[in-house]
Amino acid sequence: MYKLLVVDDEQKIREVIREYAEFNGYNVTEADDGMEAINLCKLYDFDLIIMDIMMPKLDGFSTCKEIKKIKKIPIIMLSARGEEYDKLFGFELGIDDYIVKPFSPKELMARVNAVLKRSKTSNSNEEAQVLTFEGLEINIPARTVTVDGIKADLTPKEYELLFYLVQNKNIALSRDRLLSDIWGYDFFGDDRTIDTHIKNLRNNLGKYRDYIVTLRGVGYKFEV
Repeated sequence: MYKLLVVDDEQKIREVIREYAEFNGYNVTEADDGMEAINLCKLYDFDLIIMDIMMPKLDGFSTCKEIKKIKKIPIIMLSARGEEYDKLFGFELGIDDYIVKPFSPKELMARVNAVLKRSKTSNSNEEAQVLTFEGLEINIPARTVTVDGIKADLTPKEYELLFYLVQNKNIALSRDRLLSDIWGYDFFGDDRTIDTHIKNLRNNLGKYRDYIVTLRGVGYKFEV
């Protein structure tokens, strides 16, 4: 069950959102100002925050900044003001949607569903792109490789070769395929180019070098 945090100084607004959210199967926690919202985020995990901008003690924009420092939580902003400046400023802070009051609770729930779906897909993709094999961590989006916590110093082609092997793990890859897919069809060289890069790559991986398996007469594969 998804957990929502509803932050608004108007009790009636919170009650309406709670009613519709619980009807849609969500678990709801309430806060009536930004400071309380920050403290709740420090104590608990939430899947999404619905937050008003104009609140006592701490406004929604400032609250959003503070929450983003401690946790990555999707945020939908509510506001009685529909000025373009407010919307753009909110999106610059990293909010996921902006709804102007008065709003339709049904539309709000539709937007909540859409944001949660995007967030789930994004998190799944990020997790799939950061791969760990014992003490070997390969972060494809960041283009970093760490060996037992120490960053490996790879050349651009060594990065590409390792990423390609990992993304095709347990699949036998011929030297010709590696040359064409990584170096390109216009590369003028021979199989020794692959062998040299594999050798250097293994040296950089240290005790995890054996993940790269040589297939005699064929090529290589990253075996897990």
